[in-house]
Amino acid sequence: MYWIIVIILPAAIVIFIFNRFIRYRAMVREALSGVDVQLKRRHDLIPNIVDTVKGYMGYERKVLEDVTRLRASVAGNKTVKEKGEAENSLSQGLKNIFAVAESYPDLKANESFLGLQNNLTEIEDQIQLARRYYNGTVRNYNILVESFPGNLIAKIFNFARAGFFEIEYATERKVPDVKFTD
Repeated sequence: MYWIIVIILPAAIVIFIFNRFIRYRAMVREALSGVDVQLKRRHDLIPNIVDTVKGYMGYERKVLEDVTRLRASVAGNKTVKEKGEAENSLSQGLKNIFAVAESYPDLKANESFLGLQNNLTEIEDQIQLARRYYNGTVRNYNILVESFPGNLIAKIFNFARAGFFEIEYATERKVPDVKFTD
């Protein structure tokens, strides 16, 4: 009877914790896949945005070329950190397109452009939700990796911390500074 407590109970605890690691790791992968789906939706929308504004923004070709180049460069990123940095650059490029578009009243009134802008806003919201879910699953997984006795099992089976996905959005705008003077 004593051998059950000495051998089987610790083995059952290790198996239980190991299975939690497997479940959380699968949830992190599934959540990252959800982020990737939304990012792909955004990437698929970018050529339409570029084509729509091309005719109006003849002098700002560099802005369009930068966004096209950034979109192409995102595909080669492997880590979550690299992906986040590339997406931040792409978001900045999209901000530039919409900032320059403010100078073109005909473009701002174009139904196709407005529809694409609305689609982008919707996609950015979906990216934010997917990213929030991913970061929540990463948080839970990392807590398991770092807390006792999970940290012991993590070391034995090489479970490492996962990185958070941080990204800025093209729809975010800098809040202006408001200063009151006497």
